[in-house]
Amino acid sequence: MSRIGRMPITVPEGVNVDIKDNDVTVTGPKGTLSRKLNQDMSITRDGDTLLVQRPSDNKQHRSMHGLTRSLLANMVEGVSKGFERELEIVGVGYRAEKNGDNLTIRIGYSHLVDVSPIAEGISLAVEGANRIKVAGISKELVGEMAAKIRAIRPPDSYKGKGIRYAREYVRLKPGKAGKAIGKK
Repeated sequence: MSRIGRMPITVPEGVNVDIKDNDVTVTGPKGTLSRKLNQDMSITRDGDTLLVQRPSDNKQHRSMHGLTRSLLANMVEGVSKGFERELEIVGVGYRAEKNGDNLTIRIGYSHLVDVSPIAEGISLAVEGANRIKVAGISKELVGEMAAKIRAIRPPDSYKGKGIRYAREYVRLKPGKAGKAIGKK
């Protein structure tokens, strides 16, 4: 039995889960999410908990068991609490600005980089000049948007400059060792 798949999902107060032939719609205080889950998995509601069960122990069912449970748990958490990813911009002169709904980043290129299109249900906030917060109810969309912003300029492996996730450790390379010795 899958360790993740067999765990029950607790549905908090104020969250409504509607299951119709594995079309799951979750409504909560933050919004509504719907998704079509694998038809082989059976989703049952018992009071304020949801259980995901698989029909057999073949490899396909075992692999989909934990995935289905995780997707469902993320939907429930998203509509009740929401998800957030924080990014840091490191480098002299590197900064982000919010202009209406658009995000403009100065990141060392000869031009400004506009982050667009911003997915529906995703909100971007700039704190100071070098912190970006990506928030929304869908964990998948929040992670994808944060990855797109980070991909504009990933952290450099020699100086550490670029866009990184908050509290991400960037291992720096030592550079040229022969440079300090000089020529003979």
